[in-house]
Amino acid sequence: MKATLSYRVREYKKAEDYIPADKNIFEITEEIVRGDGRAVSPYNININIKNISENEFKGVICVNVDNTADEYVNKNNAAGDHENHEKSPLNTLVYGKDEPQVFMPGFMYGSNRADAPLDVPRKYPRLRPYSNFPASNYFMVRGDRLSHPAVLVYEKGRVTGFDAKPYETDSKGEFLQFNGYMCSMNEAGNHISCGYTLGYENAPWLFIQSTTIEDRKELSEENIITIGAGETISFAINIYDYEASEMIDVHDAIINVYNTYHKGPRVVPGFGIKEAIENIAGAISKDAWLPEKNCYSGFVFINKEGEYSYNELGSLSWTNGLSVALPMLLAGIRTGNKTMKKQAETFIERVVHESINEKSGLPFDAVNDKKWSTHGWWFDNMHTPGHSAYLAGQAMYYIMKAYEYEKRLCDTVHEEWLSYVKPVLEVFEANKNRAHEYPFVFSEYDGSGLEYDSMSGAWCFAAIAYYEYLTGDRTYIESLIKSEKHYYDKFVKRLACYGAPLDTDKAIDSEGILAYIRGVRYLHELARENDSLSNELILHMKAGLDYEFTYKFCYNSPVRIKPLSDIKWSSCGGSITSTCNPHIHPMSSTIVDEMLYYYKLTGDEYVHLRMVDTVRWGCQTYNFMDGEYGYGKKGWMSERFCYSEGLVTEKYEDGSPASTWFALMPWAGASIVEGLTGDYYDSVVK
Repeated sequence: MKATLSYRVREYKKAEDYIPADKNIFEITEEIVRGDGRAVSPYNININIKNISENEFKGVICVNVDNTADEYVNKNNAAGDHENHEKSPLNTLVYGKDEPQVFMPGFMYGSNRADAPLDVPRKYPRLRPYSNFPASNYFMVRGDRLSHPAVLVYEKGRVTGFDAKPYETDSKGEFLQFNGYMCSMNEAGNHISCGYTLGYENAPWLFIQSTTIEDRKELSEENIITIGAGETISFAINIYDYEASEMIDVHDAIINVYNTYHKGPRVVPGFGIKEAIENIAGAISKDAWLPEKNCYSGFVFINKEGEYSYNELGSLSWTNGLSVALPMLLAGIRTGNKTMKKQAETFIERVVHESINEKSGLPFDAVNDKKWSTHGWWFDNMHTPGHSAYLAGQAMYYIMKAYEYEKRLCDTVHEEWLSYVKPVLEVFEANKNRAHEYPFVFSEYDGSGLEYDSMSGAWCFAAIAYYEYLTGDRTYIESLIKSEKHYYDKFVKRLACYGAPLDTDKAIDSEGILAYIRGVRYLHELARENDSLSNELILHMKAGLDYEFTYKFCYNSPVRIKPLSDIKWSSCGGSITSTCNPHIHPMSSTIVDEMLYYYKLTGDEYVHLRMVDTVRWGCQTYNFMDGEYGYGKKGWMSERFCYSEGLVTEKYEDGSPASTWFALMPWAGASIVEGLTGDYYDSVVK
């Protein structure tokens, strides 16, 4: 085994930091039970730590997992040595193909773009060889911060790292205490080690949200372990150590982690797929549609007296608009609810007939008080004003999906919808850069690309691929092939998909990949006669799905904060939104059809299981009765589910924290509905 284990401790009320475990206090034994280090067969190691002193130990123990065989390792900067180094020149940061990259699922991807500027409004964890907030040379997190209980390092053609249980339970399986995970970069920036902690810390900071970040705290009774004099604690850890060609090969280990720790989401009797569609869509149609404005409200609130209030936040798509209308159209078709269907069609018609900016040839992003503009709620978070590729591309995609399902299931053909879409797609295509990437922001004056370097433009790629699939037009297929390769090489295979959400300063996220997966699906449909390209696209689609799965919880985190703790809500199947916004939201539920498409092509049971998790998660994550989540009516659902300490900002009336958001947010529930009402519906609902 190339990786080695070492042990450091921080004693409660006695030490400010970690020191090597004293052999006069601890007797440590390790036994390799089985395995050979491969992704499918990691070394399974039983570790026993005995307190041989006459005094009890209270504190945190860090098991450092390190590849120390290479000469370049700075052994003085092993995990747990948290000295803040002087700021080094930026040119010491090297993140090429062969440079060390750490992977903490849902929290740290490579360096979380530590080679990008730090001084931006939205703060999120960055790994650098020195400390310069919000960057640090080490990070420690509580076990529930990761979607999978593992830390992996890609370095010098190998993947090393470990998985181990995120929390302790008693003999009845009841929660006792969280453990923790960590990573550390040496001073030269050319080596990364990782570690597992018994007990935990959030260090050097706890990122609650991008604008609420707490400094490292002193150890407390809540986050330490106790080993009495003469007592022994025992635990297991799985060590990975296998050859790899690039960072994307960590996905092989993640599949094994999933199989090891998977616990599916709860299944609530009497509340399945049909009930979820009817309850969620019914609530949106009844409580969120604003008939005087012919749109959906972005937020709906209700007070104790039963009085409703609204925060319109009108948008073309993404957090309102077509991201609600398309799923509601599908729900109306599937359930035979004519009111639901008519509301959705009304908004789609508004977009088609009102939204185009004649100067740019693109749709405006936002609508408030019946006025269209590019000044949505996200405008002041942007660095460049203009049309968003995310919203414009997604809007075109959703209009075409509405067109397809109206034609397929209702025998109604809306040619004017396609006529609206086509010239917008031409603007998309005309403004790709030399790398074949679509813009992040288009000019509202002439439609030209103003800013790039993001996954937002993958929605433009997906929309054009979908159009060519629907119409048989092959004008842009060669261009699409080049764009797909660009997004794969620059973002997907590096596990660094960033720049989709408009409010995260291009933090690495899970949203842009959803557009890429859709685009690859339809490009594959177009390329079926080309065996070589078809096979490559299947591999790329799997890579996209695997990347999204890294945000999707494989087990049920023991939430400690109401109302999720009382409901016994399940995190498994829900995906973390980004490395900047640490909460689960339901957007990943929109690609159930793409998971199904891939599964039918390949028979990949792992993808099938992930699809089942996604569907079941969505069927248990809304109000089954009035007020179940501490607010709202039956069928109501917000976008925020706090699986850890992250984004716990909502408060009950008594000031205590809440683990959700007390509002109906139509786009969130509509995401569940979209996943349940497309091709998947035809495959499972009779």
